[in-house]
Amino acid sequence: MGPRIASPNSCTHTNRLVAHMQDRTEFDSSTLTADECAALTEYAARASWPAGFQIYERGAAADGVFVVLRGRVVLRSRVRPGRGFVPWVATAGETFGAEGLSPGARYATDARADEETDTLFLNSVRLRTFMREQPARALVLVGQIMAERTLLLDKLRELTTMSVEQRIVAALRRMASHDGFLDERGRVELCTSRYRLLCELVGATRESVSLVLGRLTGDGLVERAGPTLFVAPTARLFERIDGGTDRAVPVQPFLEIPPTTLSS
Repeated sequence: MGPRIASPNSCTHTNRLVAHMQDRTEFDSSTLTADECAALTEYAARASWPAGFQIYERGAAADGVFVVLRGRVVLRSRVRPGRGFVPWVATAGETFGAEGLSPGARYATDARADEETDTLFLNSVRLRTFMREQPARALVLVGQIMAERTLLLDKLRELTTMSVEQRIVAALRRMASHDGFLDERGRVELCTSRYRLLCELVGATRESVSLVLGRLTGDGLVERAGPTLFVAPTARLFERIDGGTDRAVPVQPFLEIPPTTLSS
């Protein structure tokens, strides 16, 4: 099943999708609002991607920028079979694929819809038109892209200065601010696929992550129900970002999982 794509001038379902954004949990002070996304619909092509659909591959020619209306898109880098890293998960009001704003660009990661996802896409030509006709709105979009670049730089700092436990807690805090990761009680729900995503976000081996989560479970910060883990986003948990205690856990730069468990 491929994506359903609408033309830039089509408003079918757009109002419903923008309304959905108004109901979402605020997960960051820097995301495009529903009104700001609505302003893009006159210029952008809307697409609906089924869960698991690969939107583009690393190395493919890049053009323009995507904006997520609903769902989430995981950007993943594969180092080699069995190793991967996720630098960014784009959710409602965030962008991805902005490599396409530079001349002759290539995508730096794979992009895959993690669940059923709706996006807007502005190619370079339409983006220039948007900037000419609505410069104030266009500057908001540029500001959003730069804010996300700042978050990526901050994540690079985490990778080089924080312990595994601190990085896990930082990743859980981000996940807790995305309502798509939460159960009905507001806890982060880590099923098997989300556990793998956590490992890739942290950039550590499954063994290192398991050791830390086991310790957090013993401290009453994580609950286990069969193969699923539940993490309540509490101040007591987030305090560990400033004082991680996993110095005995080796820091590994990339996730290691058996090649047979990787999806195609």
